[in-house]
Amino acid sequence: MTGPVPSAADEREARAWAYLAAVAEPPCGPVRDLVAELGPVEAARAIRARSVPDGHTGVLEPTAARAGTDMTMAHLERAHGVGARLITPDDDEWPAWSLLPLGQATTAARAGEPLALWVRGPGRLDTAAAAVAMVGARASTSYGDHVAGDLTGDLVTESWTVISGAAFGIDAAAHRAALAGRGETVAVLACGIDRDYPAAHSTLLTDIARTGLVITEYPPGTTAAKHRFLARNRLVAALSSAVVVVEAGRRSGALNTAAWARRLDRPLGAVPGPINSATSVGCHAMIADGDAVLIRDADDIVRLVHPDGGGVPAPGRQRSTDGLTDDQLQVVEALPSRGALGIDEIVFVSGRPVSVVRTALAVLDLKGLVEQDDQGWRLVR
Repeated sequence: MTGPVPSAADEREARAWAYLAAVAEPPCGPVRDLVAELGPVEAARAIRARSVPDGHTGVLEPTAARAGTDMTMAHLERAHGVGARLITPDDDEWPAWSLLPLGQATTAARAGEPLALWVRGPGRLDTAAAAVAMVGARASTSYGDHVAGDLTGDLVTESWTVISGAAFGIDAAAHRAALAGRGETVAVLACGIDRDYPAAHSTLLTDIARTGLVITEYPPGTTAAKHRFLARNRLVAALSSAVVVVEAGRRSGALNTAAWARRLDRPLGAVPGPINSATSVGCHAMIADGDAVLIRDADDIVRLVHPDGGGVPAPGRQRSTDGLTDDQLQVVEALPSRGALGIDEIVFVSGRPVSVVRTALAVLDLKGLVEQDDQGWRLVR
């Protein structure tokens, strides 16, 4: 075992987060609100005791079935057994800015920010949030698989990460193409981090976790279920810079992810197919209705993310962060791949004090890594 030995307080917080992550079916706003007020340790204690502060009694009903069953140690041990970790809003790599719109989508079913995320793989959760989501039909056609593979292959060549749901069909084609191109790919599951779903994708998920990330908000041991797929889709959309639907039938689950993209103000693209193909009906409808941009190649996707003509640097020309301090690097990573943030927003995302952020921005500006305009601070591309 390497690294610093966790303190008793750290262990207590880790156990509290693991308990809270399992005590209610995610996403659960009342649990999240209680944690925001009391902190994880006191929130867990209050839920176990069934005694919560005034104004938080709404947390008692969704936690009633599981409050007395503490699987904390079992969940942490199972996660450790598959090389997974629990990431919470207290961690530096928590993708706060990407997940923030979920907290504002309270009128939508399955809405809300995740309380915590179980993560398997060497990647960082915050940098993975600049990915392109590639989704589509489970019963995909050879045309759809080919297009998904080509688009993904071209994207990873240009250093983009591709995120999807590890399902059969388009999801699998995208993940496999990313791996074949030695790129990074992220899989978001609708089950526990220790489960391979579908089982036939056990090897695929292992390969993804070797170089990228496998993510879920469900505790170890949780089985896949229809309502969990619908909740999972919001995370695929939230953790992406854009969503591309390659194939989708009239009632495809990919259309739910597309709906989340629109709800969260993520750019949405769709690939056209043969006019008589049942697996392209959903894509054609989104394009015809103006809900999605027609996608022909990877360049269209890059323009979807960067309509101003910007884009990620080509390999070998990437923005150098050599020699930056931890504070400066954290500020750089807090800035989105597109758009600008104000000082207060950068402070929130980076978790650094405002004085530290201002100093870091001044140095980064001199280095030519960031610039300021009337909308705030942005990365120099």
